[in-house]
Amino acid sequence: MQRRSFMRALALGAITAAALAPVAGALAQAKPLAIDVYKSPLCGCCEDWVKHLRGNGFHVTVHDVEDTGVYRQGFGMPDRFGSCHTGYIGGYAIEGHVPAADIRKLLAARPKAVGLTVPGMPAGSPGMEQGPRKDPFDVLLVKAGGAASVFASYNKG
Repeated sequence: MQRRSFMRALALGAITAAALAPVAGALAQAKPLAIDVYKSPLCGCCEDWVKHLRGNGFHVTVHDVEDTGVYRQGFGMPDRFGSCHTGYIGGYAIEGHVPAADIRKLLAARPKAVGLTVPGMPAGSPGMEQGPRKDPFDVLLVKAGGAASVFASYNKG
C-alpha cells in the first residue's frame, strides 16, 4: 500500500512540474536583463540610450565616470570602435548606441566575441534620434584580436 501511495505522489509531482514548466520559463524570460553602463555625467545622448534600454526591459545600472575609455579597454573593446558610453552584460562589451534587440540577439546566440559596437554616434540610432533623420549604420560584432563583422544593419534602404 505504501508503495502505491509513493508512486501516486511521484506521478502527481511529475504532472505538476510539467504543468508549471511553461510558467517558470515565462517568468525566467520576463526577468529583466541587467546591464552596467559607464558614461559621462554630462552626456544627454547616453541618458537617452539608457532610456531606450529601460524601455526595452533592461535593468540598467548607470556609472557616471570621467573616462569611459578605461572601461572599454578593460572589457577588451578596441579604442577604434569607441563611442560615448560603454555597457557590460553577460560577459560582453556593448559600445555606443547599440539597439536593445541586438543585445538580446547577442545574448541568445552567445558567440565567442568581445561584444557589439556602433562606432561614432549615427543619427537615428537609439539615443541619437533627430526627428526624421535616420543615417545608415551598422552594428559590428567585435572578436578577440579586434576583427569585426557586421552583426546588423539599419537605415540602408
